[in-house]
Amino acid sequence: MKTIWLQTIELDPQASAKPALGERCNGCGVCCAAEPCPVALVLLLQRRGRCRALLWQEAEARYVCGLVVAPHRHSWLIPARWSAGAGRLLATRIAAGAGCDSAAEVEPITTPGSPS
Repeated sequence: MKTIWLQTIELDPQASAKPALGERCNGCGVCCAAEPCPVALVLLLQRRGRCRALLWQEAEARYVCGLVVAPHRHSWLIPARWSAGAGRLLATRIAAGAGCDSAAEVEPITTPGSPS
């Protein structure tokens, strides 16, 4: 039996399309917009919904993890002086920049009057 789970997530229109499972991460944001990762479960105590640490980087036109780029701003458990080291450690815990691990199948939603 196959379980089908439908969820609507909102992403910046300039975000890249989600890569295929296993392809290099491109910062599309789909995984983090769909649900928090295990690191967010522990450090943000967030169990569902869009991760609060998901950040849009306008200049790079990509999403990044706030717990990687500025962990002290997202978790009171991490002092600012530990931020750089904590960010590097947390990047390894979530495999930031590694292969896409989201099996989500993404379909854009078009609304009347929007370009298709």
